[in-house]
Amino acid sequence: MAYVMDHLLGRGLTFTVIPHPKTPTASGEAHALHIAEGLVAKTIVIVAGDAAALMVIPASRKLDMVLAAEAVGAPAARLATERELQERFPDFELGALPPLSTLLSAPAYVDPAVVERDEIVFAAGRQDVSIRMTTAALFASEPAGVLPLTIESMAASVS
Repeated sequence: MAYVMDHLLGRGLTFTVIPHPKTPTASGEAHALHIAEGLVAKTIVIVAGDAAALMVIPASRKLDMVLAAEAVGAPAARLATERELQERFPDFELGALPPLSTLLSAPAYVDPAVVERDEIVFAAGRQDVSIRMTTAALFASEPAGVLPLTIESMAASVS
């Protein structure tokens, strides 16, 4: 958690730290915080060859692997295993990766449903602490590609 807060503070960002009961998923995080799942962003790691990439989607949605693979330009992209996550990100609990590409040294791709929100809530590296801040401030300081990563966003982009 300290890594995440130090990273955000180092970028001059304003945020709120929200402790809550331990939850291993973004959906559980939303329930623990008594907010809609769509307001919580979950960070999913995919692997393409030796490279990892962060996929940031609303907790209420499921990552579409075809769209994720297209985002990274690797048809053979797959979800990272728990072991790979522990090896690549040893300072972070499973299920609690923040959407911070510069901190995690991995490119980030963000679903439009996330950036459309005024505020974002996300795990702070531990399963019992979240961060709340403005979405615009977060993604102004974190490089990320914005493109549909869920079926719902893909459907919205073609209508």
